[in-house]
Amino acid sequence: MTQRWQFELGVAQLGTSPLVATAIHDGHALRPSVQANIALDDAARLREEDPYTARWLDLSDTWVRIDRSRFEVDLNRPPDSCVYRGPDDAWGLQVWRAPLADLEVRESLHAYRDFYAQVRSLLEHLCERFGGFVLYDLHSYNHRRAGPGAPATPASLAPEINVGTGSLDARRWGHVVDTFVERLRRHDFLGRPLDVRENVNFRGGYLSRWVHRQFGDSGCALAIEVKKFFMDEWSGHVDERLLVEIGRALKSTTGPVLEVALPPPRTRPAHAGSPRRPAAPHGR
Repeated sequence: MTQRWQFELGVAQLGTSPLVATAIHDGHALRPSVQANIALDDAARLREEDPYTARWLDLSDTWVRIDRSRFEVDLNRPPDSCVYRGPDDAWGLQVWRAPLADLEVRESLHAYRDFYAQVRSLLEHLCERFGGFVLYDLHSYNHRRAGPGAPATPASLAPEINVGTGSLDARRWGHVVDTFVERLRRHDFLGRPLDVRENVNFRGGYLSRWVHRQFGDSGCALAIEVKKFFMDEWSGHVDERLLVEIGRALKSTTGPVLEVALPPPRTRPAHAGSPRRPAAPHGR
């Protein structure tokens, strides 16, 4: 049995698995007041978002999908830098037509706090029910920043899948990382292996750091960055065959990862209850 609910920025689902998948940069929507002030066109925003990553959420029946753009609030950055103010925060891009009003910043911070409250409630429930959890934090990254016709980032510096484990306690969770990487490399990816490496160009963002700080020995978060070799990062066109096969590859890791992360018995009594959703804030 699954439970699904909406919150301000997206949708969460609690299923039967202690593996939770997140797509926190998949969203493209903006609230109207932010849309009215943004200086970027849709294509420029999409290039820095992680489109199609929500398609991989079906690797588990427990997941969190964010529908709003990171240009409204970036959930993978700390609270003091989660709202982009200027080019230094956003890859040199001029994001706003006019400086953000304090009210807009407060609105985005409210949504940010609500997201982390929702995730905390979900993860606490998984700890209560299963004794722990594994989180796949799904992202994608650009490798043709110089332009659509320019050379791509050298493959030596841009693995097809980068596993960010910078905040992870290797003594506690290193065997989980090894299992994830080994299983991905073993997957037959349309007749060849995937290039999977650890901490080459990304070590993980704020979400994975927060998970490890808050849940310690109970939760393992893998920041999974997929190079945009499955799409044209300038036009947004996706190769459906590659997209689907990446999803299959990721899903092939889940059973082995859970076996080593949460040895049986993984379940607790069924009456463990449902996630305690945060109370609705007043005055909104």
